[in-house]
Amino acid sequence: MQSLPLVVSLAAALAVVPAAIRSLAAQGLVRENYRGAAVPFPAGVAIVAAVFAALLPLAILQRLTDGDVLSTAGAFGGGATTQATVDVFDVVPYVLGVTLLGLVDDLIGSGRAGAREAAEAPGAPRGWRGHSKAVLAGGFSTGALKAVGALGLAFFVLVDHGLGTGEYLLAAAVLVLATNLFNLLDLRPGRSLKALVLLGAALTAGAMDLDPLWTLGLFLGPMLVLLPLDLREQGMLGDTGSNAVGAVAGLWLVLALPPSGQIVALVVIAGLTVYGEFRSISKLIDRTPGLRHLDSLGRVQHA
Repeated sequence: MQSLPLVVSLAAALAVVPAAIRSLAAQGLVRENYRGAAVPFPAGVAIVAAVFAALLPLAILQRLTDGDVLSTAGAFGGGATTQATVDVFDVVPYVLGVTLLGLVDDLIGSGRAGAREAAEAPGAPRGWRGHSKAVLAGGFSTGALKAVGALGLAFFVLVDHGLGTGEYLLAAAVLVLATNLFNLLDLRPGRSLKALVLLGAALTAGAMDLDPLWTLGLFLGPMLVLLPLDLREQGMLGDTGSNAVGAVAGLWLVLALPPSGQIVALVVIAGLTVYGEFRSISKLIDRTPGLRHLDSLGRVQHA
C-alpha cells in the first residue's frame, strides 16, 4: 500500500502533465531558454496539477483503508534519534509551499525571461547578494521572500517530530539550502530533475530504506513524467518546478540521513551554493568532462 501514492501520481501525471504543457503553449505562456528557444513556462505548474489530480483517488482510498495509503514509517533524521513517523501529510505543506513561492517569482520576480541567463554574466548581481541589496534599498525581492518563506515552512513541517534543537536547526538548514541549490542548478534542460533522480537513487541504496521514496512518491510521479519533456525542451520548469524539485531533494536528505550525514550534506550544499554566488556552476560542469557527459545525457543536441 505504501507505493500507491507513487503509482497513482504516475498515472495522473501521464494524463495531466503533457496536457498542461500543451495548454501553456496554446495560451502563449512561453519563455526563452538558454539558447533562445521559446519553451512553455512555467512547466512546474504541471507537477502541482498532477498532484492535485492524484489526491482525489488517494484520499478516497485512504478513507476506505483506514489510513494505510498515505501513511509511511519514515522519520526525520533517518530514524536515528526519534521514532516519530513521517508520512505524506507531513511533506505536502513544504513542497507545495515552496512551489507557490517559486510561482510568485516566476510571475513577478527574477524568474522572468532572460533573468537566469543574465545572472550568469560577469559582474551581474546574483543570488543572496542581489536580493539583499534589493531589500536594503527598500525594494521588494521575491528571492528574499522565497528564503524567508522556505525557512518558515521548514520550521513548520519539522516542529513536532521529536528532534532535538540542534537536529531541528540542522534539518531546517538542509531543507532550505537544498531547495535553493536545485533552483541554482536549473539552468539547463533536465539538469535539476536528473540530479534529483541520482540523489534519490544514491540515498535509497546507501540507507537501504524505501520509506523516504514512498513518503515522497506523490511528487516523484509527476517529476519523472516531466523529466523527458524537460530534456527535450518541451517545457521549462521555472522556479515553480525547480523549487518543487529542490524541496523533494531536501526532504529526501533529511528523511534518509542521520544527523551526521546531514552535516556532510549541509557542508557540500553550502559549498556549492557559495560557489554559485561567485562563479557559474554551468561553466564548471561544461569544463569537467565526466560532469559534462552526465549533464548532457538525454538532452537534445543542437548544432
